[in-house]
Amino acid sequence: MNRRTAVVALAGSLLTALSLASAPAQADDAKEKCFGIAMAGKNDCAATGSNSCAGQSKVDYDQGAWKLVPKGSCETTMVKLPDGSERAGSLKPM
Repeated sequence: MNRRTAVVALAGSLLTALSLASAPAQADDAKEKCFGIAMAGKNDCAATGSNSCAGQSKVDYDQGAWKLVPKGSCETTMVKLPDGSERAGSLKPM
């Protein structure tokens, strides 16, 4: 491999790495936190007051636990509660 080919290959690798590094930030913009829809142990991160991080909620549909969902879908996501009633997700802790 000559020097020019090596430089082009290195530049291509660097550009690929930079584009992959920016991909998660773009994906996060397409998601929103939705409270009250996570099953026990399936929350994405901290629930207010009852645990500190992902997968630690103790009950289904904890009103303070959230899950990432596609932007715009939270308030139309319905869950069936143990008493048989239904509730929509919320963009804020309930």
